[in-house]
Amino acid sequence: MSLRITDAPRSKDELAAAIAADIPAGAYVNLGIGQPTLVADHLRDDGGVVLHTENGMLHMGPAAHGDEIDPDLINAGKVPVTELPGASYFHHADSFAMMRGGHLDVCVLGAFQVSATGDLANWHTGADDAIPAVGGAMDLAVGARSVWVMMTLRTREGAPKLVPSCAYPLTGVACVDRVYTDVATFDLAEGAVTVTSLHGVARGELEALVEVPLRFA
Repeated sequence: MSLRITDAPRSKDELAAAIAADIPAGAYVNLGIGQPTLVADHLRDDGGVVLHTENGMLHMGPAAHGDEIDPDLINAGKVPVTELPGASYFHHADSFAMMRGGHLDVCVLGAFQVSATGDLANWHTGADDAIPAVGGAMDLAVGARSVWVMMTLRTREGAPKLVPSCAYPLTGVACVDRVYTDVATFDLAEGAVTVTSLHGVARGELEALVEVPLRFA
């Protein structure tokens, strides 16, 4: 795999489109709440990807707009969505059985921090005034065959989110396979962090933004 380079950081939609393009045809996929839900809007109609939402639906479609909105048809983040041909509905417990039983090929989650060894922290910052929100993230982190993270590389304060070790409570240990950010994509495997794409930053600039050793594809 050769290193892909573009001149500018990726917007949320560009990031979502990049993730959608990397999802294998025919995969069963769960999209976490927040930014990952945007991926649904960029999947190819002929890709055969089946979206699962933990509140009990398969064959979820893109976000609903205007007259498409049905207040009873929402994803796990309470965003109105559409249904695709073949859509099915089931109990919350059955949905979690799918997540825990290894039936999902890919899940895409947001994160507060990801460690160089693939630890995930995405449910609580530990701050006294923070509202914990684990949802189904722990089940997805250990149940999905591949765990991808979609996030900005830095916090609003400029701190890196890709870190040597997570300072926040963990969602899962050594579970993240790939991290998509606005300025780079990282593959995490065998204790190494490999950069597969750069967007608006040079190699040296990226190395200065994070405190983990980097390889470049």
